[in-house]
Amino acid sequence: MSIETLEYDVIGLGFGPANLAIAVALDEDRRVREHGLRYCFLEKKPAFEWHGGMLLEDSRMQISFLKDLATLRNPSSRYTFVSYLHEKRRLEAFINISTFTPSRLEYNDYLGWAAAQFSDRVHYGEEVIGVEPVLDGGDVTRVKVISRLADGRTRARITRNLVVSIGGEPVVPEAFRPLKGDARVMHSSSYLERIQACGEPKRLAVVGSGQSAAEIFSDLCGRYPSAEVSLVMRSQALRPADDSPFINEIFDPSYTDVVYGQSPEEREAFIQANAQTNYSVVNLDLIESIYHRLYLQKVTGHAPHNLLPQRNIEAVQAGDAGIRLTLSGPEGVEDRLYDAVVLATGYRRDGYKRLLGGLAEHLGEGVERDYRLCCQPQMTAGIYLQGCCEASHGLSDTLLSVLAIRSQEVVDALMDSLQQRQSAGVASACA
Repeated sequence: MSIETLEYDVIGLGFGPANLAIAVALDEDRRVREHGLRYCFLEKKPAFEWHGGMLLEDSRMQISFLKDLATLRNPSSRYTFVSYLHEKRRLEAFINISTFTPSRLEYNDYLGWAAAQFSDRVHYGEEVIGVEPVLDGGDVTRVKVISRLADGRTRARITRNLVVSIGGEPVVPEAFRPLKGDARVMHSSSYLERIQACGEPKRLAVVGSGQSAAEIFSDLCGRYPSAEVSLVMRSQALRPADDSPFINEIFDPSYTDVVYGQSPEEREAFIQANAQTNYSVVNLDLIESIYHRLYLQKVTGHAPHNLLPQRNIEAVQAGDAGIRLTLSGPEGVEDRLYDAVVLATGYRRDGYKRLLGGLAEHLGEGVERDYRLCCQPQMTAGIYLQGCCEASHGLSDTLLSVLAIRSQEVVDALMDSLQQRQSAGVASACA
């Protein structure tokens, strides 16, 4: 094992859209250049990828392209979606299709285009395996980030600030956990990669009732038109997402102050009351498309595709014949056998706690308005969280809507911390 130690002012863990927006904001902030801020990003994937498992051909974004990496912060930025279209010579053609919601494939290409401009700042293929305190007397002024390369070597870097943006971890219902490693059970996060290895399945199930579940169900119906495809869900029906203008204001970056200023009880009630804007809901046009598909089956009398609402999964059993689901519903208990099951069961956002386990005794409770994790008094190294602050900052925290403004808020906090440290150093020298 060889260890190479390097020192930085800021290290970003993960390089998805959130830390990509941080990179853009750092690149465009003159203070970063004036102070010679040293920063880099570590990403375990071998190259930039954004939800690669769900880049379905017909899928579209659910937000306006104006909520890109930079426009709300700096409309003249060279990193905007419009700048991307101009460089790709597609701006006029995009205008002609008269939409604010590009395809997910195109938006992924935009993000990849922006990420490519930071190739000298990102270390791909490095999985962070530990974060440890660096003690200066009794104080923790810096932390050590240890990463593992693809060839097994490890590398250590020292930093005064961490920006943690590692994304969500797939949620696997308890009944399916014993089947980990079974190629016939897959999470939506790896859907495209895994479904292609299933050959020609005859019976397929999708578990879930949100946008991903509906998109995968629709994709499977088109991909295997003769196969039996079931959408298994606890809810009574697919529910439309509320994306009306007034409701959409809760995703405006300025609304973060409103949410953060509430008491924890008020915030929890607010999030629950507005959960239908983001969780277990589906775009209305996709709901209508699925309904139309099922209606045509009634016309033809051939009905291989079906919705199984109000079903609870009581047991899961894997055998040579397939994956057997025991379902309870309005008509009692039934067993159904499938060749493959796709779990569109969402993500959890608390993976950072395990990653920061080595710092546990130095951490506190809660997150400050500038996304800095509260720490014990002896911990002056900054830990900033991205995409896992929904409970304190609102429903927009896990979405793309606030990336541009949030990135500047974090950069402002980083620069304030740097300037305070430099001022303290000058004062100490003068004394």
